[in-house]
Amino acid sequence: MENELLTVPEVLSTLKETSRRTFYRWRELGIAPECIKLPNGQLRVERRDLEAWIEQHREAA
Repeated sequence: MENELLTVPEVLSTLKETSRRTFYRWRELGIAPECIKLPNGQLRVERRDLEAWIEQHREAA
């Protein structure tokens, strides 16, 4: 589902070997994928935004 909202643990699972601390540091630095903050304070990331973010950071090997 393209417009699926992912939790932070789901995002971290997709990114493999990225810690929660690193993800939140990226947010502080403004370099994390775009997040949606719910009224209860939890974060969500749209799957399409995460995939676009990954593509932007892909390096030619």
